Amino acid sequence: MTGRPYTHLSMSINSGERPRIGISFYASITRARARVLESGRPYLALESDEADVTVTTTGSGPVTAKDLDIARQIFSAAARYLADCERMHAEHTQASDSAA
Repeated sequence: MTGRPYTHLSMSINSGERPRIGISFYASITRARARVLESGRPYLALESDEADVTVTTTGSGPVTAKDLDIARQIFSAAARYLADCERMHAEHTQASDSAA
């Protein structure tokens, strides 16, 4: 059973702490893109019909060693996500073909 697509947004505000925002896409992301702004700052954007998420360098300034570490983590996580999606799609296709 699958539910209808949606985007979930949550915000926590606790006394003495910085606010925390969470965005979960339970719908297709319509676009994923990476560009370099005219200022020379790179950014990554994930977009759906309901929400956009943009990732860029620390403080919108020059690229730091921490920015490089985060970019590598994003790359590694995206590669794992792709591999899992491809595997699950192939399993679903194989199961559908076997049922026919």
